[in-house]
Amino acid sequence: MAMSNTARLTAADRAARLLTEVLSPAVLVATVLLAVAWHAADSPMSALIMGVIAAAAASFLPIAYILHGVRRGAWTDRHVGVRAQRTLPMLVCLGSTVSGTLALAAVGAPHDLLALIACMAAALVVVTPITLLARWKISIHALVAAGTAVTFTVVFGPALAFTWPLAAAVGWSRVRLLDHTPAQVLAGALVGACATGLLYPALR
Repeated sequence: MAMSNTARLTAADRAARLLTEVLSPAVLVATVLLAVAWHAADSPMSALIMGVIAAAAASFLPIAYILHGVRRGAWTDRHVGVRAQRTLPMLVCLGSTVSGTLALAAVGAPHDLLALIACMAAALVVVTPITLLARWKISIHALVAAGTAVTFTVVFGPALAFTWPLAAAVGWSRVRLLDHTPAQVLAGALVGACATGLLYPALR
């Protein structure tokens, strides 16, 4: 028996929610930083230490702050879907990522890893005023997904080009869930792709 329209919509919404959660910015940022640390470091121990420093600064600490805010009722959800609530989370994320970049530079982190987290900080410098001053909710999910796909392709080669459809699927999920418009998703993807496709190769 054919599925009803309602059932199809429900299945699509569930798929969109799964993509949004499984491929969230916190997950992808930590994954790509740890992967690049492993690729670039001289030893497994160095990769672990440097990767954890980078992931803590750009992913673990910001998401911990956001989750604490959700529990306090400061914002509605861990994706901070309400634009007006994004001021502190974005500033904390920017500050933490910049601090992580400086910390990695101070301890002599592998150049590839340092360049990557610096690109993440640069992308946040671009999108933070767009969100907070222009009051336009550019998609961080799309930014990180596109940036991750580009990074994997640049660092590990065409074998990881399959991450591009995953990035597109993340963008679709944000529109499907009505969290962003197509323009906001495309803008986020463009910033992420430029940060890691243009700036990252120039810095590494």
